[in-house]
Amino acid sequence: MTKKLYFLFFAFCLLTAYVTQAQTPTTTAADKWVDSVMKSLTKDQRIAQLMIVRLSQLDAKTRRPVFFTQQVTQLIQKYNIGGLCVFQGSPADQATIINKMQSIAKTPLMMCIDAEWGVGMRLYEDVLPLPKQMMLGAMRDKQTVYDYGKLVAEQCKRLGLQVNYAPVVDVNNNANNPVINDRSFGEDKYKVADYGIAYMQGMQDNGVMATAKHFPGHGDVAVDSHYDLPVINKSMEELDSLELYPFKEIFAAGVGAVMVAHLYIPAIDNTKNRATSLSPENINGLMRGTMGYQGLTFTDGLEMQGVQKYYPKGAASLQSLIAGNDMLCLPTDVPGTIIAVKNAIKKKQLSWDDINMHCRKVLMAKYMYGLQDLKPIQLNNLKEDLNAGIEEMTRRVAQNAITLVRNEDKDIFPITTSFGKKSLAYIAIGTTSDNTLTRRMKTELGAQVYFYKNSGSSQAIINNAKQYEKVIVGIHSMGRSPGNNFGLTSSEIGLVTALQNDHTATLVFGNPYSVKNFCDIRNLIVCYQDDDIIQDVALDKLLGKEGFRGVLPVTVCPELSYGTGIVTSGVKDDVLQKKKTDFSKAKLAAVANVAQEAINEKATPGCVLFAAKDNNIIYEEAYGYTDYSRSTPVSLESVYDLASLTKVCATTLAVMKLYEEGKIDLNGNLSDYLSIAKGTDKEYLKIKDLLLHQAGLVSYIPFYKTTLFDNAVAKNTIYQYGSGPGFSLPVAKDMFIRDDWPQQMLQEIMASPLGPQGKYVYSDNDFILLGKIIETLSGLPLDKYVEKNFYKPMGLENIAFNAHSNIADSLLIPTEQDQYFRHQLLKGYVHDQGASMFGGVAGHAGLFSNAYNVAALFQMLVNGGHYNGIRFFDSSTVDLFTSYHSSSRRGYGFDKPKRDNEDLKDPYPCESASPRTFGHTGYTGTCVWADPVNKLVYVFLSNRVNPEVSSKLQRLNTREKVHEALYRLVE
Repeated sequence: MTKKLYFLFFAFCLLTAYVTQAQTPTTTAADKWVDSVMKSLTKDQRIAQLMIVRLSQLDAKTRRPVFFTQQVTQLIQKYNIGGLCVFQGSPADQATIINKMQSIAKTPLMMCIDAEWGVGMRLYEDVLPLPKQMMLGAMRDKQTVYDYGKLVAEQCKRLGLQVNYAPVVDVNNNANNPVINDRSFGEDKYKVADYGIAYMQGMQDNGVMATAKHFPGHGDVAVDSHYDLPVINKSMEELDSLELYPFKEIFAAGVGAVMVAHLYIPAIDNTKNRATSLSPENINGLMRGTMGYQGLTFTDGLEMQGVQKYYPKGAASLQSLIAGNDMLCLPTDVPGTIIAVKNAIKKKQLSWDDINMHCRKVLMAKYMYGLQDLKPIQLNNLKEDLNAGIEEMTRRVAQNAITLVRNEDKDIFPITTSFGKKSLAYIAIGTTSDNTLTRRMKTELGAQVYFYKNSGSSQAIINNAKQYEKVIVGIHSMGRSPGNNFGLTSSEIGLVTALQNDHTATLVFGNPYSVKNFCDIRNLIVCYQDDDIIQDVALDKLLGKEGFRGVLPVTVCPELSYGTGIVTSGVKDDVLQKKKTDFSKAKLAAVANVAQEAINEKATPGCVLFAAKDNNIIYEEAYGYTDYSRSTPVSLESVYDLASLTKVCATTLAVMKLYEEGKIDLNGNLSDYLSIAKGTDKEYLKIKDLLLHQAGLVSYIPFYKTTLFDNAVAKNTIYQYGSGPGFSLPVAKDMFIRDDWPQQMLQEIMASPLGPQGKYVYSDNDFILLGKIIETLSGLPLDKYVEKNFYKPMGLENIAFNAHSNIADSLLIPTEQDQYFRHQLLKGYVHDQGASMFGGVAGHAGLFSNAYNVAALFQMLVNGGHYNGIRFFDSSTVDLFTSYHSSSRRGYGFDKPKRDNEDLKDPYPCESASPRTFGHTGYTGTCVWADPVNKLVYVFLSNRVNPEVSSKLQRLNTREKVHEALYRLVE
């Protein structure tokens, strides 16, 4: 490839990866601007364009910001340096100086900031910081991470910055890490990658270049590279399996830049004391070559002793360029570096082609982020604009991150308002003055507050605490460093330990690793950081106004491992709540009469009816019995086989999430995601057509029939009674199918006749394939994926695939007495034959649940994608999937009303359902419908297939009649 073609390709990649929400400039325009600037630069200036220098720092004595305005002005005027890095100083001072520096620069300066948790992290003055990445890692909510990145981008743009040295995608797998620690999302490489990409996309979608750091992974060190060179003694296999994983993923996702760490990793480069930032084997070998990343690279700060100790003065800068880096961050000697580079070119250690290539990349990035049309920073309302949204985002993060890690005594929460003299005490450790939490404790709860800090006798506090019904301990003003045990003194730790009993709860307002000191505490909450907003949210959670939703992002001790977190439900506006209703007896009877008619006519032995309006439960009743023996009444907690409701309560939700994450294209081909489709006539089936049931697949394949002898006995080459090697997939009680048989069924789908695309034919096969796509893309079985991403964060219980092993038997409703395949009563094993042959987990059937859980999932969609304080989808995604997309009545995955419903004699799903209504029905006698216009959610669960399949429920129009009666109820 010629250099001209390379630059065109690089420009195209930048254009497609970085520029959104604005008209994309043509590659020709970008190249013309880069060419014109390159022609204007001398050779020395082309070297200087590769340097980012410091604008300010804190004075060591006064701890006040000092700007290097005079020195930087000289570097700009004499050498035409490439950019500046913003550190300490007020927003007004920063903006004024940046405007001045840009005005004197011959070539626009690339303005950078190291602002992982917002510009307030660096400015220190007048701008609040955002929560650190480890607190983000405690959330189950990736959308908030994207929105966090968007907010940081808005801050950067307002201050005239084009590059943020964030996110950190180091996997912090060393609890004693002094330099990364709470800057990381945590110890799980998958979450680090996912959240890093979300943060990156939030910034880059909104016009600021992200920088993934610190390549190849700074998480497993115990030495701070600011002071010395850390060593990582791991094999390449170990690095590839952990540290490199987030970088692979974020590179593939289109991150604009990467920052290279100062580490010594012999497996990559065993040259003595040569940091990875200076290593050709690391930059041009591993990163550029093996991993294929061609975006911008920045060194970590070249002032740091991790490189200066062994490569002093300009040596580190020169070696960084020889290694293949594009930009030198904080070089210690600009003129010395220029001289050293030119000498290296004479010695053929570098070439002018190398310098020109790096310079063009830098200029292309400047063009892509608007420096070709630079405008001065407006000073009016600057402070207010930079703070806009910070409090709201901090509250949102706290609501999702604060983690209940242990709750041994169930009567501790919620704390009830009580002004009895000895009812409640709050003991604030680490502080001697009131804060938001102590003030609210006093005024709202009448609590007696005690303070303790550092050392001295604590016996009086211990004695006083014994007199109270409940004691809340809060640990405040903690440090970040593991080196000094997070600022905790032995006397403070001793006091926390002495206060523990069955009526004490402890809140840790600091680094989760500090919990290593408190692993035996019975009732423990990790709050991650300590400020007014986080304290405010923590008390709301103690009062039960907010549910707990966070998880530990790291392992703090063996019994409190990564992912630990108890989910509770608080009193929220966006969750289903039971409130007093005032409906007429006649209207209530109209609903009940329809259900009773179905039972009297033996259309079903029993059923559960559930309805909610405006997040309020308005109807919740159980009718009849679990079967016709009439021995066990149905209850509101009864768990039914949802049949095809699986399609919308599991598979479609998963597709929606993957679509939002950019992992699945609705216009993509089946073979893009499932290799088994390649070379078949199913290869180019569109994902959207699978969702719409118009891909041309046959409606049903009776997979089970070919696995039986003529007398309907299961073939012993395919089934085994009792699990064993190669037979681990449950089909029914004590009946297991061969582990390789699901692949055989997929082959049958690939070999089945293909009808015309675009014609609506309801088919389970569409959703079987979608389920497999979800598993391929996520790396998780479908049941585990939806449990992790929806059911657990929503606080739902008793919703699961393979209910026989995941839900109490007393809650399970029996379905059919299978006389033709499995020859037993099915209870907790999926009724659908095909789903059972996939081991009970399939995209079209297999999910079990009670009515409340189904309603909650659809209430989340009616809410526009949020529930329990967590945003699961953007509202635009919900609108897209629940709208009509063909001449049939289908949305993407969801069933909808007939288009001409009002004019039909048999309206579907009922006469009053608005055109925006969406839902689904299930073969076992189930349905769910949600009407966003009328804010009505309706669920009907039954086992009409017990003891055998009956069509009476359809003939009586039971589900439709109940639905219409509910509209009459709320009109």
